[in-house]
Amino acid sequence: QVTLVESGGGLVQAGGSLRLSCAASGRTFSNYAMGWFRQAPGKEREFVAAITGNGGSTSYPVSVKGRLTISRDNAKNTVYLQMNSLAPEDTAVYYCAARSSPFTRTIQREYSYWGQGTQVTVSS
Repeated sequence: QVTLVESGGGLVQAGGSLRLSCAASGRTFSNYAMGWFRQAPGKEREFVAAITGNGGSTSYPVSVKGRLTISRDNAKNTVYLQMNSLAPEDTAVYYCAARSSPFTRTIQREYSYWGQGTQVTVSS
């Protein structure tokens, strides 16, 4: 069992930055690939970033590449999402998720454990 707790969300102006954190408790953190997903009001939840268990490889959709950066610190059991050049379209609840494999996937059903989410609001 893995428990995930996100933090770092908030209100930011367009063009600003935020760093989200997700602290994991449970089993060996490096055994799990980690992902970030987001859900905007009235929209489906979508993939925004993933990182392998050892942190050696990342993946992003085209829509966020170059603005969002996922990283992890396995010594601290924490994964991060650095978000730069934020726009109002980035407003959403952001969720971190853990996959029971060190290899990443972009599909939500591949992730077994989810945090409660953290709200990010970008004002224009």
